[in-house]
Amino acid sequence: MPNLQNFRDYYEILGVTKDASNEDLKKNYRRLARQYHPDLNPGNKAAEEKFKDIGEAYEVLSDTAKRAQYDQFSRFWKQKGFDKQAASRENGWNRTNGRTRNQEVDPGRYSDFDSFINQVIGVGVRKDTKNGTSTTGVESDPFSSTNRKVQYTVNSRPTRRDIEARLTLPLEKAYKGGSERIRLEDGRSLEVNMPPGMVTGQTIRLKNQGINDGDLYLKITVNPHYLFKIEGSNVFCQVPVTPTEAVLGGQIEAPTLDGPVKMSIPPGVRSGQRFRLANKGYPKENGERGDQLVEIQIVAPKNITEQERELYEKLRQIETFKPRTDLVK
Repeated sequence: MPNLQNFRDYYEILGVTKDASNEDLKKNYRRLARQYHPDLNPGNKAAEEKFKDIGEAYEVLSDTAKRAQYDQFSRFWKQKGFDKQAASRENGWNRTNGRTRNQEVDPGRYSDFDSFINQVIGVGVRKDTKNGTSTTGVESDPFSSTNRKVQYTVNSRPTRRDIEARLTLPLEKAYKGGSERIRLEDGRSLEVNMPPGMVTGQTIRLKNQGINDGDLYLKITVNPHYLFKIEGSNVFCQVPVTPTEAVLGGQIEAPTLDGPVKMSIPPGVRSGQRFRLANKGYPKENGERGDQLVEIQIVAPKNITEQERELYEKLRQIETFKPRTDLVK
């Protein structure tokens, strides 16, 4: 008995039961897609075919309407072929004045499962070349005393669906933007031109990159940086200075997102004192930039040379600064 080769037991492919929830479907789909992804199985044709079957199964079962249609008619399928007479009895195929004719339906006549189902339920599809839609109607019964035809029109275009993906970036990349290659769970690889000044929680819309010309929404996460912290449109960082630099003041080098810059600190600077570097912060939506806030941290050396020790000893003997005077009464 002929078989239709393109039928798939989608529940078995995804490893779920027929009463599985959408969350279960998504969970198993993601796990299997990662397991059989072509990038993780280079040259493995069996894994590649399995990956395609997984995607096909999820596309049908994740769509409520498609899943209902699949559940309704897949019961006619058996591993060794269709139970043709059962299908005929189930649908009252070819009635003559209220009497059922047990005319068998040969599945070998049809190129795919959908074509068979259309014939079983008496639905024919005709292409309307004017408006690009398909007219689907319940065909008239040639054995009936009256010929009645009920027609309706369905859109032949596949369902357009938006999808969401997450993208995690280092701060330097989020700041500069530019070209970024991303790989989606469905196996696609996209080259995306990212805008500068991205922040955590931002959503970037990519038109027509979803399912069937839907949109793709990228949810951005910026990794914490070991040195810089974003505070609104300002960038904050701490810069260490030596006791000598703190006492004498002068120029020091401070890091920024654009690279190191020279800045001046006054003599007698205090630890925790902040200075502002104008227009060295994060980009704003209007194209302007915030500032960078530099906090001074006075750091004493742990290891010094013998010569440095002698100089510090001499300095201690002659220095007049007494920071604890007010603490001792």
